[in-house]
Amino acid sequence: MRGLLLELTMVRMDKAPQSCVKAPSLMEALMSFSDCSTRVIPFAVALTLLAGCGGMADDEMAMAASADMPSFTAISSGFMLPAPGITGTPADNITDPALRNLPNPNPTVITHWAKLPDGREWGSTAGADIGPDGHVWAYDRCGGGLDGGCDTNLVDPIVKYHKDTGELLAAFGAGLFVTPHGIHVDDDGNVWVTDFAGNAAGTKGHQVIKFSPEGEELMRLGEAGVPGSGPGQLNQPNDVITTPEGIIFVADGHSGQSRNPGEGSTGRILKYTADGEFIMEWGEIGIGPGEFRTPHALELDSRGRLFVADRGNHRIQIFDQDGNYLDSYYQFSRISGLFITADDMLYAIDSETSGGNHPGWVTGIRIGSAHADVVTAFIPGHAYQERPWNTAGEGVAVDADGNVYGAEGPGSRPAVDGGLTKYVRQ
Repeated sequence: MRGLLLELTMVRMDKAPQSCVKAPSLMEALMSFSDCSTRVIPFAVALTLLAGCGGMADDEMAMAASADMPSFTAISSGFMLPAPGITGTPADNITDPALRNLPNPNPTVITHWAKLPDGREWGSTAGADIGPDGHVWAYDRCGGGLDGGCDTNLVDPIVKYHKDTGELLAAFGAGLFVTPHGIHVDDDGNVWVTDFAGNAAGTKGHQVIKFSPEGEELMRLGEAGVPGSGPGQLNQPNDVITTPEGIIFVADGHSGQSRNPGEGSTGRILKYTADGEFIMEWGEIGIGPGEFRTPHALELDSRGRLFVADRGNHRIQIFDQDGNYLDSYYQFSRISGLFITADDMLYAIDSETSGGNHPGWVTGIRIGSAHADVVTAFIPGHAYQERPWNTAGEGVAVDADGNVYGAEGPGSRPAVDGGLTKYVRQ
């Protein structure tokens, strides 16, 4: 269901300038488009022209935005993605809340908190999670970055640490991955890891692998080494999460945030039964509701709502478990990783913001209730190369004591001593 509710016309139209909402003529609408375009997506302008000055009732807008109509905000319809630095969504009009001198609840920073087996040096990572026993799971890309190091360096990439001492508790997964990307630990302690790249031989990658807590392989989703959007295939899976009932969601497609995604690139969410049987999917590359430019991370709140870090569109999109669009949050920046605690506190880590792709914002971890688009606290990124936006990890997890763990990705790894940074709760 792509864009069944066009948020920018039905939910956010009150935030557009009046010239966008009531264009007295086609010519004036076209002349004012440059002003409107940063606030309302092109389809919203199309609906405005259809509605005229009299406006449209909500039910009429819903009918106009039905699934039977093409999406004018997706690349499949010929829509040109915006240039770097803008998204074409309401995110372009938001001021970074981190600039408001928000409190930092975790001021003590321990870099290189966790050590790898056998004295190995961390490469990079992008994921961390907390198991049902309260301890910390993560992975290392086998000493590499995004170069597929786990395909040839046959060491254990998946690791588990004691949350208080940093002691290594488990390690497994050697020889099974190319480039691990997302990690999720379910309520039974099973560990799910996505492998978002393929190897040259076409024998590994583009899969989700489920392990028992001891490292026994239990399930695979996707066709090994073969990217695609056909039955049984995945194409750069970014993250995975399961509901308490065992329903599986996968965020697929890492290339949508680029200006010109390659042929066959995806931006979608897939839903499976607990046994791995495909149920449905929704989404494509675009800027409208239910469309994505790299759905990089997934989380569930206590209500069962699915949160998607739509990184290239600088927003979080929220859905019910049938793919129906519910809302978008814009205060949490260009998000690489998400974590929601048992009491519905939302942690969103921004690793990618720079002066070029998100001017005026800074990297770090933004914190707020999952029930509102409001940031109430902020953990700053690492100082690095005198960049005013600093640098931060890609993955984030929070233990029961409120300690935060940042998984250092390729961008932030040079700024710190190791792959996992612990931010101690004050």
